[in-house]
Amino acid sequence: MTDISNQYQAKIAAGELRPDPAQEAVLPHFDRIASGLRAEPVKRGFFRKAVHEPVSGLYLWGGVGRGKSMLMDLLVDSLPDVPSRRVHFHAFMQEIHAQMHEARQNGVEDALAPVAAEVAKSVRLLAFDEMQITDITDAMIVGRLFEALFEAGVTVVTTSNRVPDDLYKDGLNRQLFLPFIALIKEKLDVWEMVSPTDYRQDRLTGSRVYFTPLGPETRAEMNGIWTDLTGGAASPLTLTVKGREVTLPAFRNGVARASFFDLCGTMLGPGDYLAVAEAVKVLVLDDIPALSRSNFNEAKRFVTLIDALYEAKVRLICSASAEPEYLYLEGEGVFEFERTASRLREMQDKDWGRE
Repeated sequence: MTDISNQYQAKIAAGELRPDPAQEAVLPHFDRIASGLRAEPVKRGFFRKAVHEPVSGLYLWGGVGRGKSMLMDLLVDSLPDVPSRRVHFHAFMQEIHAQMHEARQNGVEDALAPVAAEVAKSVRLLAFDEMQITDITDAMIVGRLFEALFEAGVTVVTTSNRVPDDLYKDGLNRQLFLPFIALIKEKLDVWEMVSPTDYRQDRLTGSRVYFTPLGPETRAEMNGIWTDLTGGAASPLTLTVKGREVTLPAFRNGVARASFFDLCGTMLGPGDYLAVAEAVKVLVLDDIPALSRSNFNEAKRFVTLIDALYEAKVRLICSASAEPEYLYLEGEGVFEFERTASRLREMQDKDWGRE
């Protein structure tokens, strides 16, 4: 079994990656974790069964597109015999809330305890993509949850765009959250990946991001970009917004794909689109139709979606029936759509979304 550094160098030799000092600097942390998780269990005392020694994890933070998730994937893929789970942090926390709700329905008073125990029993490595905490319900339980996971010997590796001290920044009752930040610093190595290169953005620099008209050629172009950004591997991401579920059919490493109908053909509102904009860094949106009075409600939702993406600086790649100025030619709202068309034009700029 090769270590992470060797796998990384092999990908460079194969032309799949290019050398990056910021990425190379963090590789020893991944090598240490992989080596620790592969180690044989140790027997402590004559009558005790052999157990695995705890392995401290990693909190890897830095700007978007620097390769944090790619390196974490290398770690997980190198440990096929270690019970592991790689999951987007937001999706994981929603699962925890759903399981706690079910436990309460079954009369369990401390609903978090059995849920945490079940997670700890199922994995030795938890790899979280994009740890960020903006919800007070997450903030209030995450400390106890991680305490239980660490106590059970679970190794946590997580990526984030924020330094630990900025998690849940300016959040309600933040003082109750501070012990979690201290726990992260105690149990995980905190490492900042400082790189001038945004690989996710660079893949799109100079490339078209708005494709029209709709048809087989446009679909092929969209599929090519999706494969380039994600490797073609993805899974659905379900966001819960005030009790409603908003599902992005395909998601990986901050890149999501959905159709116009998925996001604008159902009864979603501003809060739903803000949640989408918060969860993704790049949205690949397929099949924007011609807009008119016949699909006025869908058009209104589309305007709201674009506003949310624009304000959050989300990179938009889309296929549409026409150029932005010709998407909405008749019916109520034509004048208001001019701003949306302008934003769609601006979002095509090669530097859109750069931090």
